[in-house]
Amino acid sequence: EAKLVESGGGLVQAGGSLRLSCATSGFTFDDYTIGWFRQVPGKQREGVSCISAADGITHYADSVKGRFTISRERAKNAVYLQMNNLKPEDTAVYYCAADSNFYGRLFMTRGDLEVWGQGILVTVSS
Repeated sequence: EAKLVESGGGLVQAGGSLRLSCATSGFTFDDYTIGWFRQVPGKQREGVSCISAADGITHYADSVKGRFTISRERAKNAVYLQMNNLKPEDTAVYYCAADSNFYGRLFMTRGDLEVWGQGILVTVSS
């Protein structure tokens, strides 16, 4: 069974940093694009960033470019999201997602990706 488990969320002050981790299992890591979405209650889910597990090509939403960095560790089948200079508007539930068909900016617009994590809360206080 394909599975994604997020960790690393929590409460941080504005200007601070957090690193989210996404542990993957049950599928061939290099065959997938893996990324992060976020959602605030009452708002549409937003694609934040994604990475091609095989070649490491990355994409970012304009709202996080220059502040967030996505990376992957193939030996651990894991993906990370380093979030720096956090702002209150980054507060959301963050979801890890994976898909073997979609990649790049198209991946970041899809709501029907193959695998989703359970989500983890990131709260940035002002």
